Amino acid sequence: MIRMENEPITSVEQLRATVYGFRRSRIILTSFELDLFTRLGDQAMTSQRLAKLIAADARATDRLLNALCVMGLVKKVRGQFANRKIARDFLMSGKPRYMAGLAHSLNQWQSWHTLSAAVRRGTKVYAREGDAAAEKRLPGFIAAMHDRAMRQAPIIVKQLSLAAVSQCLDIGAGSGAYAMALARAKKNIRVTAFDLPDVLPLTKEYVRRGGLLKRINFMAGDFRQDDWGKGYDLVLLSAIVHMNSAEENRRLIARAAESLNPGGQLIIQDFIMASERTRPAVGAFFALNMLVATARGDTFTRNEVRDWMQCAGLKKIDHLHTPFDAALMIGRKP
Repeated sequence: MIRMENEPITSVEQLRATVYGFRRSRIILTSFELDLFTRLGDQAMTSQRLAKLIAADARATDRLLNALCVMGLVKKVRGQFANRKIARDFLMSGKPRYMAGLAHSLNQWQSWHTLSAAVRRGTKVYAREGDAAAEKRLPGFIAAMHDRAMRQAPIIVKQLSLAAVSQCLDIGAGSGAYAMALARAKKNIRVTAFDLPDVLPLTKEYVRRGGLLKRINFMAGDFRQDDWGKGYDLVLLSAIVHMNSAEENRRLIARAAESLNPGGQLIIQDFIMASERTRPAVGAFFALNMLVATARGDTFTRNEVRDWMQCAGLKKIDHLHTPFDAALMIGRKP
């Protein structure tokens, strides 16, 4: 049985396995970063030949491939290496189930190694590279978010009441997975996808692939300062509040509530924590991800989110569980 990271450690064997688990993770991430699996493709080759293809040292490449053999991702036959099926299916670029989001995991590796310093200071200490590097990272981040959101969005949207909804706003739309799920849920719904100017071209491409360009509008802006208009029956904040401080969320939710029509709904999807902040377990880990990666981000409790909604004048506030780790908080405008 695979042991998930949020399960408790109950033995010294599990403790050792967890401590040394970073080695297996780094082997996969390095191989992904070097494009090793894609270069290996569907053929078998020597480590020397592959080293030339990935512009790496021959001896070091051989040792990396040997470790991948131990992990079951690569096989070795008479001195030649080949991808096993799991690597071909998930780690070769161009395959339908390619895990492109591992590029985001590479970025997280860089920030998570600063956790000790971030805990001492109380905020992130990791300084990312300049604008060019950020632009290079963006597709990987959006791909990682899209991979999860496309599986979850249709299921979560089914939990929403859309009978009186015709105009929707998806703030921080990312790949547009939730915008597309809303558009597919009801024929006469019109969705506006709001995100940063450098994100929206990616959003449009995902929506184009989904065949929904005629059903979704696109609006560029920064949700912390730019206007997104009014007249919406539903405003969605999916995976947004964890990026902000409590005070930033209070202001954001107040603005979102103002943009609703009477009877409109504000939907927040995020890790909604219990009061002791240890459940859901993944939310406790994610709070540390926000610590190392953002200036003020965090995961917040149900009571905190409810308070922000009440201060914004929203009523009939519900907390709904989903089949996933994230939950929904729904507030209605009188």
